[in-house]
Amino acid sequence: MSNNPRYISNLTRDTYAIILAGGRGSRLHELTDWRAKPSLYFGGKFRIIDFPLSNCINSGIRRIGVVTQYKSHSLIRHVMRGWGHFKKELGESVEILPASQRYSENWYQGTADAVFQNIDIIRHELPKYVMILSGDHVYRMDYAGLLATHAESGADMTVSCLEVPTPEAAGAFGVVEVDDTGKILGFEEKPELPKHLPEDPEMCLASMGNYVFNTEFLFEQLKRDAQNEDSDRDFGKDIIPSIIEDHKVYAHRFRSVFPNEEAYWRDVGTLDSFWQSNMELLSPTPALNLYDAKWPIWTYQEQLPPAKFVFDDDDRRGMALDSIISGGCIISGATVRRSVLFNEVRVCSYSSVEDSVILPDVVVLRNCKIKNAIIDRGCIIPEGSVIGYNHDHDRAKGYRMSDKGVVLVTRDMLGLPVGYE
Repeated sequence: MSNNPRYISNLTRDTYAIILAGGRGSRLHELTDWRAKPSLYFGGKFRIIDFPLSNCINSGIRRIGVVTQYKSHSLIRHVMRGWGHFKKELGESVEILPASQRYSENWYQGTADAVFQNIDIIRHELPKYVMILSGDHVYRMDYAGLLATHAESGADMTVSCLEVPTPEAAGAFGVVEVDDTGKILGFEEKPELPKHLPEDPEMCLASMGNYVFNTEFLFEQLKRDAQNEDSDRDFGKDIIPSIIEDHKVYAHRFRSVFPNEEAYWRDVGTLDSFWQSNMELLSPTPALNLYDAKWPIWTYQEQLPPAKFVFDDDDRRGMALDSIISGGCIISGATVRRSVLFNEVRVCSYSSVEDSVILPDVVVLRNCKIKNAIIDRGCIIPEGSVIGYNHDHDRAKGYRMSDKGVVLVTRDMLGLPVGYE
């Protein structure tokens, strides 16, 4: 039954998706000082929010609300430009749900409260199912499979889970304990000793922060939680632990969109994981194939001229090797190796950029050497700068150093006006 296209179509049509996109992402430090984490750039031309939105569209879910809160201007602007073309009269929409104190004098107090404060909007859509999605991870997922698991199990709630090595999950993920049928028996938020899978003591099931609820059941639980003064208003900390004993709560194991392919999911919540996930895209056969027309990642992009590489002198050759170079970039007598350059980056003569992520509108002036770095949007790197070669020198300049030696440079660190998103 779950493979029947019409059955899946009915499930997705009866679903309203809410993407929780209000988080800051504090472990990214200055990179999220002026933007919410879901608004952060990724992969040369995308933003993180594009991945759950594209997953919805590719899965057939076309009624979507995006919950925003923290410094959301660039996020709202991006969603409106790139995703504002859906027609409500055709039963499809991508709507912004900012914190607006609809049911409380407070702003969103947690993930559950963010949904609770939009109950009237959800009710107006008349969905049979409500899907709650995290907006700050990079992954490809067919949500239709999650919906089918939920419907066929007769669950009140279904939690999408990722199989993770037990040591890796300790202190990092919410971990569920399941029986042989997939019913959730227990849930712990970031335990030091996670409960392993029944069939594999080396692996456990970590919550991805993606859930499906029967709509009326969700409303009941949110109203009950809102009346609990001791609640943190959070799905992981409060809602799930309170319902697993008396209600049907099941786990759905995350699998790849396509057969014989490893499932792709990355938490880009630290400078090192953000840098590493972008670097992975440079592989000839990356785990995340952005060129796959069968599961496209949609986004908004300005109309820009093609990337340009100029000068072919022995001491001044414009070239890029093993790199992603986006529209509007000019590599002028410089060398770029193993790097991701976003839109309208300029790298001037006699400079080199290696193993780095360069966000849009950056200008690297002449005779610079950059490696193992993240350069934030709008930075102008002074002529002759050396970044990533001497950590003591970088720290003395006021740059941020990650745990694994990746250097973050922002406009504020260079004395430039801040607030450019």
